Amino acid sequence: MPAEPLAPSKPAALERLLARCPGQCAVCHAWSPTRICAACLQAHVRPGQRCERCAIRLPELGPLRQCAPCLHQPPPLDRSIAALDYAFPWNQLLQRFKFHRDLALRRPLLDRLDEALDAALAERPDWLLAVPLSQERLRERGYNQSHELARGLARRRGLRCDAGLLMRLQQGPSQSSLPLADRAANVKHSFAVAPERLTEVRGARIALLDDVMTTGATLLELARVVRQAGAVRVEAWVLARTPAQ
Repeated sequence: MPAEPLAPSKPAALERLLARCPGQCAVCHAWSPTRICAACLQAHVRPGQRCERCAIRLPELGPLRQCAPCLHQPPPLDRSIAALDYAFPWNQLLQRFKFHRDLALRRPLLDRLDEALDAALAERPDWLLAVPLSQERLRERGYNQSHELARGLARRRGLRCDAGLLMRLQQGPSQSSLPLADRAANVKHSFAVAPERLTEVRGARIALLDDVMTTGATLLELARVVRQAGAVRVEAWVLARTPAQ
């Protein structure tokens, strides 16, 4: 049976309560009623025009909606939406969230993605699916940071989200440890739709969620997989996009 939209949970209620408790800003360490203070948000959130297919920043002035590489060779993503640049302070905060289990950062990070989706007038997908981890990597890390984000966003926006729909068949070296040119090969044939769930993907509109998009290799491979399974529209929703080198 298809998963239902996530209902509010006791952990989510506790998270909202803790978010209202004053403390130090995670960026500047000033006393703040929120985890990231208003001054830091104003200083470090830079809305701007991005390529609609890969979310790379485009020149501020100009009519282009896609970057030159996407115009030349369109990716299997209908659209990509990124909330932030993967640069200070967001790169450091995402590292803390991903590798040091600083779950208190989930809410302010989700706020940024929620705002970006609203600004982009994002279409409602049939499924919001996080990039899956292998069981080995999941045991090593303790949780899948992308699924934690997806669960929170699904709860906010009333979307269906299910960690069992996509599978990680193999887990190579971490993408961040590899040269950019080697990343596509590292994730090739690494994902699949769970065989018993194929009918839920066929004809569906899918939003794939990841914390960071650098070359896009992981999301492009996942997009290829769900398209082969019959998805009719595939988008990438990411918290941070690495700027062009």
